[in-house]
Amino acid sequence: MVNMGATMSDTPELLQASACTVVDRLRRNEVTPLDLLDVLEARIAAVDDKVNALPVRCFERARTHARALMAKPAAERGVLCGLPVPIKDLTEVAGVRTTFGSPIFKDHVPERSDLLVTHLEAAGGVVYAKSNTPEFGAGGNTFNEVFGATRNPWDLMRSAAGSSGGAAAALAAGMAWVAHGSDMGGSLRNPASFCGIVGLRPSIGRVAHTPTFKIDRTLGVEGPMARSVEDVALLLDAMSGAHAADPLSRPQDATPFLAAARAGARPRRVAYSQNLGITPVDPEVAAVTKAAAQRFAEAGVIVEEATPDFSEAHDCFHVLRALDYAVSKTELLRKHRDLLKPEVVWNIEQGLALSVDEIARAEAQRVALVERLMTFFETYDLLLCPATIVPPFPVEKRYVATCDGHTFDNYVQWLGIVYAITLTCAPALSLPCGFTASGLPVGLQMVARPHNEAALLAGAKALEDILGLRGTTPIEPKQGA
Repeated sequence: MVNMGATMSDTPELLQASACTVVDRLRRNEVTPLDLLDVLEARIAAVDDKVNALPVRCFERARTHARALMAKPAAERGVLCGLPVPIKDLTEVAGVRTTFGSPIFKDHVPERSDLLVTHLEAAGGVVYAKSNTPEFGAGGNTFNEVFGATRNPWDLMRSAAGSSGGAAAALAAGMAWVAHGSDMGGSLRNPASFCGIVGLRPSIGRVAHTPTFKIDRTLGVEGPMARSVEDVALLLDAMSGAHAADPLSRPQDATPFLAAARAGARPRRVAYSQNLGITPVDPEVAAVTKAAAQRFAEAGVIVEEATPDFSEAHDCFHVLRALDYAVSKTELLRKHRDLLKPEVVWNIEQGLALSVDEIARAEAQRVALVERLMTFFETYDLLLCPATIVPPFPVEKRYVATCDGHTFDNYVQWLGIVYAITLTCAPALSLPCGFTASGLPVGLQMVARPHNEAALLAGAKALEDILGLRGTTPIEPKQGA
């Protein structure tokens, strides 16, 4: 007999279930989107006071959308079939408070949703919350003057990283099955590493979104987060596809990403680099990630230590990032300087001070980085390295100032191991790969050639199977020592 709705006794099982399993149950009408919203609302009430991952909720809006989906046959409800999805608070949702983590927009309620949101809702996603982010996504620690800091469920005294820290923490604490995030300098990958979940930065154009300020803003992309590789692939299927309103967007691949992840394909040869030749790395993080990479050999994969030349990455990224801030936020600096955090002011002013020669040099450096990576991928199928250079740090620290005896020049430089990959336009994924001696998660960054998310997901699934860490989350939030 078909169960037309979940009961309270189903709640623990549903919270622990994978997104793929939940969607299968939705398709069989064993649970409804309304059941899932009830489960999530109760879970958020139980744990989010400790974590502060989802400060804005819109359950009434979500239930209205869920009922509209339920009026359709299950086969017509899209890829997600009514699966709830939180949206990062940098992306507008019609009728829902969207602050960008800034006091300037603390009461902003947009009339229209971003194209990404309308696309996800058309694919059967049900938006029920906004996830916390640092102001305008600036920085690798999720805190702001509107909602405060998001805490890491593995240790509530630690950072969830950023800027998709609210999304990652919600996943780790069982307040989401999948989550939307975005990434410029590692904002999908760093929080995934700190929170023990999977975050994927797709290739440019893979996920359509509403262009703002500049059509070809190619440092930042939107992407999926989840608790396993298959679940990330499922959400990427729902997020991807071309739209005329985003001229850089690309059509969906002929083979769904979930099918590609499950196909069993394995890389032939992979490279591991401890530091990409450009950054210090905490020795424990280096040891955990290297041990995980070497386990690929259990599947017959050749694992070698190698890296492309990333020597220009710091100079290149800082110029192009500053340029982006100048283009997108100069008007905010003029009108609301006193309401912007110091790091954002610094970024904008750095951009305004750039010369044409500096911009031209950075663009040329980026072209050279891409060319060198493509040559590298003639030999290797994947590049592996740490997703973050340190374990989760105390939440009250604004950023990482030092690592392994090295002092960084600014608040962004500790993110070099991820923003170097951003510059290459390649898809990159953070996979949970182990824990520190104190029990904090460590992520392995996995990189494939541009527009080859299928091979990246297949390789990540193969290593995930070997490592045996799938199902480690969700957890009950833990009070640190």
